Amino acid sequence: MPEGISHVEHVMGTVFSFDIRTPRSPAVTAGLAEAVAWLHHVDRVFSPYRPDSQITRLADGRAGLGDCAPEVAEVLRLCAEIGRMTGGAFTCEPGGRLDPSGLVKGWAIERASTILHEAGAHDHCVNGGGDIQARGEAGPGEPWRLGLADPHDRDGLIAVVSGGDIAVATSGTAERGRHIIDPRTGRPAAGLASVTLVGRHLTDVDALATAAFVMGDAAQAWAEACPLVEALGVSSEGRLWWTPGFEGIALLAGDRA
Repeated sequence: MPEGISHVEHVMGTVFSFDIRTPRSPAVTAGLAEAVAWLHHVDRVFSPYRPDSQITRLADGRAGLGDCAPEVAEVLRLCAEIGRMTGGAFTCEPGGRLDPSGLVKGWAIERASTILHEAGAHDHCVNGGGDIQARGEAGPGEPWRLGLADPHDRDGLIAVVSGGDIAVATSGTAERGRHIIDPRTGRPAAGLASVTLVGRHLTDVDALATAAFVMGDAAQAWAEACPLVEALGVSSEGRLWWTPGFEGIALLAGDRA
């Protein structure tokens, strides 16, 4: 089979991996370079840890929205939409300070994927810190297969999701503990060890996964009513739940399924 391209990029405080199965060509190589440059641009504009970023200057009052790149207004609009969809479980002001990071990474990955697709790389997977946007096929006639880690056993999997044009995002406690704040209470969200959402667009899926984690025990009913996603949740005690359509796109692993 003709050679594709694999690339790893450290940016936005995490590791991004590009797995391009479309055969290498000048257009695909240029598309990868553009996608990588895009991620670095997003970091310069949106990083809350950089004192010179536009989002930091906006949060500090040193700049107005009109002084920022157009994508800042786009991201804040999308954050407001997700906030309305989730009854306030998602916000771009966690802890009372402007920080749309809960949406930015998924939005940036989806745009990087679009750049690749428009360059002719129709079969690829972009993974940013475990949040994934896949397009096309892993191989001729083969869907992408994406493993979901067990938050109670980092060496194990709770499910394998498969599909073509698919987005997967997980929010949970495994990597950073209970770091996600419920904006409605100001306290760390509790009740779930992790929740994984699967849909078409990572912009939505990533932000909605954060909101679903904040919802805790209410996340299952919310996810079952949300037409944009299927979901798999793991409680703090290890109980699994999933939406009715999840089994159609995933193979659940182990006795707990």
